[in-house]
Amino acid sequence: MKAVHVVVPDGIDDPARPSGGNAYDRHLCRGLASLGWSVHLHPVPGRWPRPDIAAYADLAGLVQRIPDGAIVLADGLVASTAPQALVPQARRLRLVVLVHMPLGHRPPGGADDVRMRECAVLSAAAAVVSTSAWSRRRLLELYRLSPDRVHVAQPGVDAAELAADSAAGGALLCVAAVTFDKGQDVLLEALTTLTDLSWQCVCVGSLECDPAFVERLRRFLADHELGDRVSFAGPRTGADLDSTYAAAALTVLASRAETYGMVVTESLARGLPVLAADVGGLTEALGYGADGIRPGLLVRPDDPTALSAALHAWLTDAELRTRLRRAACERRQSLSAWSTTASQLAGVLAGTSR
Repeated sequence: MKAVHVVVPDGIDDPARPSGGNAYDRHLCRGLASLGWSVHLHPVPGRWPRPDIAAYADLAGLVQRIPDGAIVLADGLVASTAPQALVPQARRLRLVVLVHMPLGHRPPGGADDVRMRECAVLSAAAAVVSTSAWSRRRLLELYRLSPDRVHVAQPGVDAAELAADSAAGGALLCVAAVTFDKGQDVLLEALTTLTDLSWQCVCVGSLECDPAFVERLRRFLADHELGDRVSFAGPRTGADLDSTYAAAALTVLASRAETYGMVVTESLARGLPVLAADVGGLTEALGYGADGIRPGLLVRPDDPTALSAALHAWLTDAELRTRLRRAACERRQSLSAWSTTASQLAGVLAGTSR
């Protein structure tokens, strides 16, 4: 039986901290186990990618205890910031780094230092796995990596029931941690120009990642008297999240940065069209329906005016809503399952042991 040691940030099962990266890691571990792999999960405490010294020490000790020649799959949120712990050990291990978002793309401070750290780890790895074709291209642009060592394993999606077809289209949904990068401020500014139309917007996602940003949004809602039309519901998972999707007519994602955008495919799996910023891998996730029509709309990022215009078109054009809903239902049929993702990862991991 093949074995893999999976190094992840602590808390990937914490319902208060749902994220695409955490969901991907959980699905991956289950998928590899179903394929006959022995999966050893190693959560590492710390506020990655900004850990303290103790977290680095915990990671270094963990990696040192893994046997020689073992395959190690390390989440990039941990790995890309810790060359001092991983690079020396890469000589005796088969290190594969799973990059959800290249940290060097939008570094959290100290751009040169972040890029140097990430480059050192990725260069030492036997293989790198990215979650979209866009992120693979970005990694090759940022670092001089051998293209044959950088692979793509797009997120899968679970099958889901079709959401009820809302003729009016006014039930808007945003599923994302409430942070600057996810662009809820852009969404709220766009909505202030549409108060003469009928709509409600539910924002689902953690309120703990950036409390100052959340407070700024709450003040904005109060100042513009939108508190009865926009709600921040906090994180939802499982049946609660399913019910939220089922009640929606359109998913809106105003992100400033996205590697892929699992919320997009989760929406499409329910036949929900998506209005998204044209950034990163979101276009890739959105794809096309069978007749070549996009199952949603793309707008310039960080542009409330463009987002407002697209929302206005959606809310006032019944024919547009029907066309996009049909395309979303068609795109639903072509989405990949998580078993495909696991098989792709298994191929990469097996290739490192030859």
